Formats: sequence, structure tokens, C-alpha cells
Amino acid sequence: MPGENLTRTEASERAALVDVQTYDVALDLTTGPTTFSSTTVVRFTAQDGAATFIDLVAPAVREVVLNGRSLDPAEVFADSRIALDSLQAENELRVVADCAYTNSGEGLHRFVDPADGEVYLYTQFEVPDSRRMFTVFEQPDLKATFTFTVTAPSAWQVVSNQATPEPVPATHASEPDVAASTWSFGATPRISSYITALVAGPYVVERSELTSADGRTIPLGVFARASLAEHLDADYVFAKTREGFEFYEKAFEQPYPFDKYDQLFVPEFNMGAMENAGCVTFTETYVFRSKVTDAIKERRVVTILHELAHMWFGDLVTMRWWNDLWLNESFAEYASTLATAEATEWTEAWTTFAAMEKSWAYRQDQLPSTHPVVATINDLDDVQVNFDGITYAKGGSVLKQLVAWVGQEQFLAGVAAYFRKHAWGNTELSDLLVELEATSGRELGEWSRLWLETAGVNTLRPEVEVDAHGRITSFAVLQSATAEHPTLRPHRLAIGFYDLAGEEGSRRLVRTRRIEIDVDGARTDVPELLEIARPDLILINDDDLAYAKIRLDDDSLKVALAHLSAIEDPLARSLIWGAAWDATRDAESPASDYVRLVLDHIGPETESTTIRTTLAQLSLAARSYVAPEKRDETIRTVGDELWALAQEAEAGSDAQFQLVKYFAAVASTEAHGDALAALSDGSTTLDGLEIDTDLRWELLDGLVLLGRAGHAEIDAAAEADRTANGQQSAARARATVPTAEGKRAAFDALVDHDDVPNAIVRATTTGFQHALDPASLTALIAPYHAAILPIWESRSYHIAETIIEGLYPAGAVGPELKNASQAWLDAHPDAAPALRRMVVESLAGVERALAAQAADV
Repeated sequence: MPGENLTRTEASERAALVDVQTYDVALDLTTGPTTFSSTTVVRFTAQDGAATFIDLVAPAVREVVLNGRSLDPAEVFADSRIALDSLQAENELRVVADCAYTNSGEGLHRFVDPADGEVYLYTQFEVPDSRRMFTVFEQPDLKATFTFTVTAPSAWQVVSNQATPEPVPATHASEPDVAASTWSFGATPRISSYITALVAGPYVVERSELTSADGRTIPLGVFARASLAEHLDADYVFAKTREGFEFYEKAFEQPYPFDKYDQLFVPEFNMGAMENAGCVTFTETYVFRSKVTDAIKERRVVTILHELAHMWFGDLVTMRWWNDLWLNESFAEYASTLATAEATEWTEAWTTFAAMEKSWAYRQDQLPSTHPVVATINDLDDVQVNFDGITYAKGGSVLKQLVAWVGQEQFLAGVAAYFRKHAWGNTELSDLLVELEATSGRELGEWSRLWLETAGVNTLRPEVEVDAHGRITSFAVLQSATAEHPTLRPHRLAIGFYDLAGEEGSRRLVRTRRIEIDVDGARTDVPELLEIARPDLILINDDDLAYAKIRLDDDSLKVALAHLSAIEDPLARSLIWGAAWDATRDAESPASDYVRLVLDHIGPETESTTIRTTLAQLSLAARSYVAPEKRDETIRTVGDELWALAQEAEAGSDAQFQLVKYFAAVASTEAHGDALAALSDGSTTLDGLEIDTDLRWELLDGLVLLGRAGHAEIDAAAEADRTANGQQSAARARATVPTAEGKRAAFDALVDHDDVPNAIVRATTTGFQHALDPASLTALIAPYHAAILPIWESRSYHIAETIIEGLYPAGAVGPELKNASQAWLDAHPDAAPALRRMVVESLAGVERALAAQAADV
């Protein structure tokens, strides 16, 4: 039985049979808190006499009428499909159904604001969830126009892909005591179903406009729910949007393709954002009710520009099938970073990309579950398995390498030609490569095969020989691969020479030479560097053009360890931070050395995302990678020194803020608890540091972890912060309770109850993972593995994924956890691939930690 799955073969056959013209969708959102009425009229052509099916996920189908012929829903509706037979050359299908609201962030999500009791709705359809709101041929290559008519409470804002019309009083409403109106939206351009959208509720809106490159006036809107509206910095969002429009319209040589551009910050969103055409939805974490790090501020800008890039790449021109989803996301990752660096004040965006995206990509690419960038997507279940850090981060990194390979000017010219040729259509990767070959003169078939059709990451290292006078007599770049993924690839990269300058006490490492070369094969000699004096530090992949792990030669490593924070260029620093972390993760370098490196050099670091990423890695190294006999002492030292660095940091700086946050997360002693309590009650202050609502919750988490606060304090904090954020913070804090009983209570709260909203599920798993003592999690190893399959079979995909990954007792690193996970995999060889992957990846994390611990001894 198909269940809710759809195979690529079925989609191809249906696309050959059916051509869809229009959807008219009427929704009644006044029918109560669990379901809504959905009426769909779809017009399409087909081969005369053929049979196919259309997609719908709904608790009840009331009526199915095909070409005037009534079909019995009980006979034609099963799983997620309505069977259609005896089709004509031209067809009209009408389906009336009761569809269900969700609290999982999939389909039409319904949220009740605890601050004021107001109801807010939004859709999330990627990959296959528009069928949860209306009847649809759910595949990206069956584009059509969509007309939505929505009946909802009159006090609401109702937003979709087209400009919001003036509402009229509803002729009828399912709840007679609710004043209702009807909004009749105009037809969309020809787009895919997964980028249609509906957002409804008493949102507060700020409006503006801009002039597109073709002279049109584009209305802009920024929305948030009423209880958050005071924190909405709409003017800044508008400013970044205007910068993005100007950059993309020039770079893509194509005006913005839609009629308006709304950006809506919605509650309990699962991801960062979603590129619905002209109606982009964002996570509410980008509405800053308290101070956030500069890393988060910058990430919001990148996300705004990521979704805007999709209006062209993804919405105007759309992949034919989900195997090219990687290209959709990777292009937006690359383009948004480029736009952020070149069109906004966040000029070091490529440093952020190296610190965050590249580190994510390298981590994902070294898991047993890694796969080629162009993955085999046989069905919708395969999308779940392959929608990951390879899709986003490695794909974006490989595109950056492609740009270095063909040239940025040539790359953008090829992209512009691609948009001109395929506007409003569907494409495959080959369609883009044809245009890039034409503009660059490079043959890309072999490049594509090596980079996109094979998995794994290469490692690059310099081999240097010098004479008695310190002049280079031999220089080569060595490339290696793993036995599992042996492909050696061509790399366009830079090599940087850095020398110490300045007086003792104010030494700086400055770049004195840079060359750019092509590397291919196991060894590439570099004759350009012969007879040159060896510098203090040699950096392979300077400027981070290539996608590869790097290693430093021994002399350069010594200089880096002593002078990392003296490197002037933040991108070069990020590369060396990354190289040190990679060597630690690969058990080539002791974790204790990495801890020492971070504590010695993180204080002067200026780049917020580098600080954020490095401190997170420091926490993992201290808790899971150092030898067990060193663990407690290391965690204590980390807490001591982070607190000292916080006290020494510049008043009000981002570094001060982050150091306090991470100190709270690793606090482990009574002295640490005293410091947290004093910060929280105001008896200790740091100049420039405000203990606002969200930071106070983080301090409370630290006190809970130390046993210095418990349920009474959590309840009091929740009462003082009666918001959705407060509910989530309270759930996180309760799951942080450090005893075995506390962790079991958090576990049971998710495993034994299937009605917990997605945001509370996520917050609970975050607190569950917050553990100082591995023993608090050990007793849950067996219950966890017993619960995996029932959770998978009974919950939606996103909720199951969050629980199964989030409740894995990773803090209890040891043979017992390793053996239990392996035993589960051995006992369930036929479990769903997406489920097995979650366990495989968790097990890989344990095995990597055990290897690192052995190396640290």
C-alpha cells in the first residue's frame, strides 16, 4: 500500500499523462479547533480513457465529483490518494473534504498564543504537505495556477501568495457566533504546489514598498503575532530586503517575478524559513524579544536573503523532481552568503559560512549515512533520508568551489541565462550546467561526476622541504580520501603564506603571499613556490575556496597554536579553528589540546559565529571527547576560565554575552553556581550585560543543572513569563533536572504523550541533552531503544525525528550505549531507511567520541 508515499516512477508516469491548468481552493477556517473545510476544483487535461490518482491527506472526504460524475469516497479514497478513472481529454474534479489542523509544523499548523488566547495559522508544505490542506497533484513538475478563497474570522489577517484582497462579509460561517469574512485571492502565476501558502490570524503587520528593476511597485509586508509585535524591527527587515532585491535583480538580470513580497514570522516553525512564492514564513526566533548574539543577527540576514534568492531559483524555475532539491537549497545558500557579504553590512559572511556551513558539511559528510550531493531519490521517503547537511551545507560549499572553478562573473552570467530560458518551467541539473559551460568555456561533465555523484570529503595537506637557508626546495599539496569514499577530486584553491610582524606582546600574523592553483590527484607539485623563503605559517585553502578538510604542516601548526588569535584575517582564523577541530574529531589530535587552544585564544576572537561554533565544540570536547578520567577536571577548568574571560571581556560586547551564556551551560561547581545565582539576583553585575528574560532562563538552566534550583523556581519563572517562549523555556528547564528521575520524567513526557506541540518537543529534548553526569542518562539506554519503533510508527515524520534524535542518550558515551544501538540496528534490518539512518548517525557519534577519548589518553 502506498500510505503517504509517492515514487519517482509514479510521478513521471503521472506527469506524462496529466497537464494541470488551474486549482480553485475554498477553505472555511471557522469550523472549530481540529478540522477545517476544504473544497478543491482542479482542471486538467489527460489522455482520453486513462486512469491516475490525485493526492489528499484528510480525516474525511465528503464528496468527489469527476466531470459531473459522483464517485463514492469510500471506494476511491484510500491512504493519501483519490483514484480517478475514465479520464477525458479535459477534466474537472471537485473534492470536498474535512482536513485536519496539525501541531507538528506540517500542513496547516494551528497555534494558540498563551499570552492572549489568540489563534494563529500558517502552512508548511515542503516536501509533500500541500495535500494536507487541499486536493492536489503533489509533485513539483505539475505546475498550475492556484486561486484561494478563504473564510475566516473577520478580525484576522489572511495572507497568501497573491496580494490580499478586501474581505467581504461571509455569506455563511460554520460558527454563527463568530463574525466571519471571505477573502478571494487572485490567481497565482504557474507555480508548484509546495510553494503555495496560507497564513491567517490576528497578526500585526508593518507595510512598505520598493520599485523593482522593471519599474513595478512591489508591496512589502512584515508580520508577527500581536504579543510579539512590540519586538518586531520591521524597518531593518525592509532594509535588508531592499538590498537583496537590488543585488539579485542585477546579478540575475531578471526582475522579481511575483507581485508582492510578504515576510511572516510564525510560531512553532520547524525550520529557519520557507520560500513560499511572495509569502515567506520565518521562525519566530528571528523576532528578538531579548538580546541575541551577533551570530543570530547575521544569520537572520542570511536567511532573509536565502529565501529571497528562492523567488528566482526554486519558485520561478523549479526542479523537476526532488533529486535536485539539493541544487535549490545549495544555490540559495551560496547566493545569500554572496549577497550578505557584498550588499549588507555583514561583510565577513564568508567567514560565517566557513565556521558554520562548512563545519556542518564536514560533519555530515563523515557520517556512515553520507551520500552524493545528487542523491538517488526514488520516492518521498528518500527525501526524508537525504534532506540534510549534504543538501544544504555541502551543496553550498561545492557551489562555492564551482564558482572558483568557472569564475564568479561567468557563473552569474550562466545563471542569468538559465533563468531567461526556463522561467516558469521545471529543470534538471544538466540544464544549469549547459549554461555554465557556455559562459565559462569549461567542460563540466567530469567535474559534476566527481563532485556531485560521489560522497565523502578529501583532506589536503602541504608537503614542504627547505634548504639550510630556509628557502623552499620542494612544495606539494597532498590529497587523500577514505577507504569508504576513495574519490580524489579537482580543487581550485589558494595557498597563503603568513609571517609574524610587530613587537613582542603585539605580534600579528599577516599574509605576505597568495597564489591560486588547480590541485588534482594524490600529489600536486607547486613550482611557483620554489626558492621562496619559508613563511612562519602556510595555509592550504586560504580564502576557503575548496571543499576539503585541511591539515597544517608541523611548523605551521606550532605557530598556529601559539598565535592563532594574532592572525589578522578572520577567515584565515576560522580555517585554522576548523582544522584544529577536524583533527580533534578525527582522533588525530588530543581533545585536551583542543580545549587548551580554545581557552587560550577565544577571548580576542571578533567573529560572532566563530565564537558560537567554537564554544559549542569546546563543550562537546570537554563532555564527550576528553578521556573519562579527565572529564570532571576539564569541565571545571572550562567553567572557571570562561567565567574569567567573561569578566575580562569588553563591556556590552558580543563576546561577553556569549561567554556568559556558555559559562551557564557548562557550570559544574558550587563556585560556578554562586556566580550564576549572583548574576541572576543582581548581586553581581558585569558592565554592559543586561540580565533580560531569555538570559535569565539560561542562568536558571545552569542552576537547575547544578541542583541549585528545581521545579518551584521553574514554575515561578514560567508564571512571570506567560508567553510561548516562556512555555518552551520552562519545558527545557524541567528536562534539565540532572537526576535520573528528572531525565526519565522528560523522556516519558514525550514518549508517553502524542499531543505535545513541536516547539515543546524540541525544547524538552534540548534540556534532556543538557547533562553533566553521564549516569543520569545511563538508565534510559534500554527504554530509549525499546521506544524507537513505536514512536516512528505513531508520530508524524518531523515529531518522530525530533524525539528519536533528541532523546538519544548521547551523554552516556560508553560501550553500553554503543552496543545497545548496534544491537537495535542488527535486530531491525528492515526498518524504514530514514529511521535506521537516525540510529546509525547517533551510533557514529558515540564511536567517534570513544575514538577521541582513546586518543586523549
